[in-house]
Amino acid sequence: MTAPSPAPSVPSPAAPVFGEADRRAVAVARALAMDAVEAAGSGHPGTALALAPVAHLLFQRHIRHDPADAAWEGRDRFVLSCGHASILQYTQLHLTGYGLELADLRRFRQLGSLTPGHPELGHTTGVEMTTGPLGQGVATAVGMAMALKRDESRLTGTGAGAPGDEVAADEVPDRRVWVLCSDGDLQEGISYEAGALAGRHRLDNLVVVWDDNSIQIEGTTDLATREDTAARFAAQGWFVQRVELGADGDIDTDALDAALTAASAGGAHGGRPSLIVLTSQIAWPAPHATNTPASHGAPLGAAEVAATKALLGVAQEPFTVPADVLEHTRGALARGAALHHAWDKALEQWALAHPERAAARAHAIRPLDPADTAAALPAFTPGTAIAPRDASGTVIQALAERFPRLWGGSADLGDSNRTTIKSGGSFLPANEQDQEGTSGSSGLSGLSGLSGLSGRNIHWGVREHAMAAALNGIALIGYDTPFAGTFLVFSDYERPSLRLASLMRLPVVHVWSHDSVALGADGPTHQPIEHLASLRAMPGLSVVRPADATETAAAWHAALGRRGPVGLVLARQGLPVLDTDPAAVREGVARGAYVVADAPGTPDVLLLASGSEVALALEAREELAGRNIGARVVSVPCKDWFTEQDAAYRDAVLPPAVRARVVVEAATVFGWHDLIGDAGRAVTIEGFGISASASDAMAALGMTREAVVTAAVESLDAAGSR
Repeated sequence: MTAPSPAPSVPSPAAPVFGEADRRAVAVARALAMDAVEAAGSGHPGTALALAPVAHLLFQRHIRHDPADAAWEGRDRFVLSCGHASILQYTQLHLTGYGLELADLRRFRQLGSLTPGHPELGHTTGVEMTTGPLGQGVATAVGMAMALKRDESRLTGTGAGAPGDEVAADEVPDRRVWVLCSDGDLQEGISYEAGALAGRHRLDNLVVVWDDNSIQIEGTTDLATREDTAARFAAQGWFVQRVELGADGDIDTDALDAALTAASAGGAHGGRPSLIVLTSQIAWPAPHATNTPASHGAPLGAAEVAATKALLGVAQEPFTVPADVLEHTRGALARGAALHHAWDKALEQWALAHPERAAARAHAIRPLDPADTAAALPAFTPGTAIAPRDASGTVIQALAERFPRLWGGSADLGDSNRTTIKSGGSFLPANEQDQEGTSGSSGLSGLSGLSGLSGRNIHWGVREHAMAAALNGIALIGYDTPFAGTFLVFSDYERPSLRLASLMRLPVVHVWSHDSVALGADGPTHQPIEHLASLRAMPGLSVVRPADATETAAAWHAALGRRGPVGLVLARQGLPVLDTDPAAVREGVARGAYVVADAPGTPDVLLLASGSEVALALEAREELAGRNIGARVVSVPCKDWFTEQDAAYRDAVLPPAVRARVVVEAATVFGWHDLIGDAGRAVTIEGFGISASASDAMAALGMTREAVVTAAVESLDAAGSR
């Protein structure tokens, strides 16, 4: 294999980019960063000092943004993947006019401030995503770029596969995603997956600036790695440039400006995502802190701050911003207003020139309405045996026909997860044809529709880490409702992104099939046990485990109507479709728990179950009835949603006076004790799975009707009810 060519260094242009006003603004930004960290007594000053010229260049010359309207549709997105350097972004938000004031910078990292330790979406105006866990920003930005590319296909028709339907690509200016990242971001494994995805999809609207300062907390980066990172990205299909230090030891802003300009010209470099390898010195120009690991994550100290300010030629008084500096940087407001007006006007003229395409775009990106999604749900015949994963696939097809904003894919498990939109084509670079249609052995052979940027099936490959993060990025753009699939046991790989989705309350849907030991002979490595409990423990993540096909449809309906991530946990095996009213089931699932079958009068014992074990509880109920024991079966598809209900509803479903209770779930009991009570019993699995057929595995691990009946009798005895 031929080794990739080394990244070319970008020469400085003859005319300097920065004038005196820019140099003073950068000096003030550096001083503000030091002041904020000193006032807080903690923070990460080194990166903010070193990259102040980069942030100024981006916010003043390259990012399309309007500080007066942070939610403007035509804006570019900026992601600070190295979120520990949050003060770098906050200083720019103040200087360019986003409404962040000096008082907010003074309260950096304090309780209730608008300047928390890491950027938080919805907390600080101008922040596009919550960052902090390294690598997440880079990977999420890939999803943002994908979503903007998909909308670009709506605007231009490129990649839609309809010859003669394309419109001029420059009628509405493209939107880009700009990322600042650190060594740590690119050391995290998620960056490998995300980089491969971006290169495969030729996301030329993605520009990543890597702060290559060769310093991390424990020392120099070569303690941990000597990888040729630039060659790695080049091999993944990126356009890579290198910007060396300027002669004075500072960032070479002229060369960086040229590199950013080249990166923005996507067609000029073959339609590839861009990586700019930026050589910097952490904490420059601090006389004693430059190039020291200590400057990464601790205040510099009063003496070092004073010495650095003297070198910068700025006031020693903390948080000083001269009026002329602020007037210069606030020029971003006028530029933003002009960009805003021009983009909106271009979109308006495009809509007038292409009314059918405009109507189609408006239809495609319109928010989902619960009444519409309910009407689109398929019905299932009671008594038939349908696996919830199959029912979910049927629901996806029905919803996809009605709602173009629904799109997604699986981590190379489209067949197994039933997540493929059969008429959706593949999301691939423009003009590429579906490859899977030639494969007679694959369930994807039935895939139809048009490939290109308008395709609705994302082929993530075996990349759960980046898939989950990119899903967040798609949701952050806001035009689409994305979903992603894998096996429940592999949700472990997605946890960091799931946590951020929960923090940001993003409307993403995760489809997790093969939900228990009933997946069978693949054995304990593929059989989830602790996963339900650990996922339920995550605040803001709704974990829904439907009992049958009707509940699966209801779970999709509820998921699409909520703000925040939802995980649908689906059985692989066929389960009987219960004879229930779909509307009542939708209400019951949305409430998290409801009565599926009851006993005459007051029940003697409550059988609580989720998923496939609801059918097991119903079998046990019949046997208990033969012993003159009245059992109520309660399906609990989502414990969190049940907890949200008022006390009257919870007590109606689970009468407090009925202390005899049994929880039945093919997973650990952890997390159920609040519903079991003091006399309750559990039919659960408290160890790993076993290599066996589905039925043998369930029986061997105690998931049987007899075990439920025995537990019910024991609970009745413990409650003194017999």
